[in-house]
Amino acid sequence: IRTLQTYFMSTVKGKPKPKYYGTVSPYPNFNASSDASVLQSAIESKGVDEDVIISVLVKRSNEQRQKIKAVYEASTGERLDEALRGALRSDLEDVSLALLMTPAHFDAYQLRQSTKGWGTHEDVLVEILATRSNQEIREIKRVFKEEYEKDLEEVMQDETSGDFTTALLAMLKANKDENTEVNTGMARKDILFEAGENTSGIDVSAFINILTTRSGPQLSKTFQQYACVSDITLPKALNMELKGDIEDCLIDIEQLSEHRRALFSQGHGTCEDTLTRVIVGRSEVDLKKIVEEYRAMYDISLQEHILRETEEHYQKVLLGLCGPH
Repeated sequence: IRTLQTYFMSTVKGKPKPKYYGTVSPYPNFNASSDASVLQSAIESKGVDEDVIISVLVKRSNEQRQKIKAVYEASTGERLDEALRGALRSDLEDVSLALLMTPAHFDAYQLRQSTKGWGTHEDVLVEILATRSNQEIREIKRVFKEEYEKDLEEVMQDETSGDFTTALLAMLKANKDENTEVNTGMARKDILFEAGENTSGIDVSAFINILTTRSGPQLSKTFQQYACVSDITLPKALNMELKGDIEDCLIDIEQLSEHRRALFSQGHGTCEDTLTRVIVGRSEVDLKKIVEEYRAMYDISLQEHILRETEEHYQKVLLGLCGPH
């Protein structure tokens, strides 16, 4: 089972620096004014030049795109996202607008989309909240309040219920242990066997507390300890003891902790929303690892999957963000 606990270190000027696993890097010789001008011409050209728009957006880092946005508005008097919304259509429009958002804005947008209209997309809520750092969650909450004039906690309480709400609110507290060192003694103490199948009446709060406050590496050690004392896997135990949203939530958290990138890769069914969310959201984080693990797990490259499931300019954006095979 692959976990997040292995991070190779490289040394830059004598200081340890985590190896970069993103697929999008800052563009060399970057010139925001030049890019803004190129985009304006592509948007205003007869028929709209999608290829030019894609070539700029895909090859610039998010920080560089924010600078292009600022220059574009200053020079044209129009917001770049509004200009693209008027020029593009369908999936290409969606992925282009996603690329123009900061990571926190994109996450806040995804959370809002997942809690409005008919039905709540519970898997998306868990995927985002279970895999962001404490600082990232705090920033998402700030942006959400700024954009939608409601506290994210309030929205979760309104749109979900029961133990699932409790788990989401626990993740929104942003107090997960981020120490990468593993405490074996704590893992033994945390063994979920005692809180689960071995008792009459499950203590859901024990599951929620442990799964939402321990680090990924620490949880992996806990699951190893669990496997030593139980004849069944943790997901099966959860399936036997729980029902509904809280069952899916805790199983998702367990899987994200055990093989986070693999779950990102596959998503919950193949659809454009999932591809856009994962590939845009992880392009400057760990998409390179996602691509590697996807091939290892499914015996097909993520790029091949994209070629089979998407088409035209939308496909071109996704492939550009994923990098070479």
